[in-house]
Amino acid sequence: MIRLKSFFLLLIAAFCTFGVYFSAAETAPYTIRIGILGSEADEDYDGALVFKDYVEARANGRVEVDIFTYGQFCGNERECIENMQSGVLDVFMTTIGGMGNIYGPGQVFDLPYVFRDDRVAECVFDGPIVDDLRKTILAENLGLRLMAVSNTGGWRNFATTSTQIQRPEDLRGLKVRTTSAPIQQELMRQLGANPTPVSWAELYTALATGVVEGTKNGIQDIVGMNFHEHVKFITLDGHAYMGALWWYSDKNWQELPPDIRRQVFDGFQHLKTVTRAIPMRRQIEAYETFREAGGEVYALSPEEKRLFQEATSGMRGWYSEKYGTQWLDKLDTSIAACEQQVDDAFALGNQ
Repeated sequence: MIRLKSFFLLLIAAFCTFGVYFSAAETAPYTIRIGILGSEADEDYDGALVFKDYVEARANGRVEVDIFTYGQFCGNERECIENMQSGVLDVFMTTIGGMGNIYGPGQVFDLPYVFRDDRVAECVFDGPIVDDLRKTILAENLGLRLMAVSNTGGWRNFATTSTQIQRPEDLRGLKVRTTSAPIQQELMRQLGANPTPVSWAELYTALATGVVEGTKNGIQDIVGMNFHEHVKFITLDGHAYMGALWWYSDKNWQELPPDIRRQVFDGFQHLKTVTRAIPMRRQIEAYETFREAGGEVYALSPEEKRLFQEATSGMRGWYSEKYGTQWLDKLDTSIAACEQQVDDAFALGNQ
């Protein structure tokens, strides 16, 4: 009798468990998994939270958005991209340099010193050149959809452990951390440095042990990852806008109904707004923390910056030899149009 009673109790518990499971499945038939390599302190996480709130609030329980930080879902860009292509992961963000793992010519946006400021960069990334990129990626059947281009840390600047960079020759012989992106490695070669690819997870140790003597990052990343314990000098040269390309698995996109697709697309636009604004706000405290730790910040004069632009002028030829001039011409056209748009707005407001 006791055994029979225990059996029925277990049976009831099982039905309750499965009942909760199937109830959840009924209320959220679609799950969107977002993989993030960084921490919850990153602007990428804040943007993902805004995306989650926007989509879930409008889907009436039909969509659940799960966010995986610290590389819990996939440990590096290549693995995350492959997971999206297979449909295991729905959403992931790559840097522009990381786009080299998807579509090499897209690295054109990472050419040094092409954007004069945030407004021009954001105008370009909201313009027709990105629409062309979306269409090209789909036509290449790469299994990915480009949803939005945001920002992931402001601007790339040179950060070093023992040498203040003021002129291009100050970089000669230095071991500078880069990603695996060919364009970032070539940039350092043209400046006379030794490009040293190091994974993000290993960079702290590489700086501490002298494997690298510098890196190319925004101030929030430097402070957020405690690199300022070893990095003592930052040079504000702004050689690259840290664009963030947010991708969706095309396989999983095809399974979404039209109304949810629209909610997801709109959610990415809100994500873009948030992740562009947060780096500007957080860099205030980050620079204060860096200086309080004894770090020194050096801002290049226009004349000094011109020297860096001249020293890296060969990057356009390098790009053209590898990928042709199609995207380079499109970028030049987009930048010229956006600079004119920004200047016209200023002229109108300055009347």
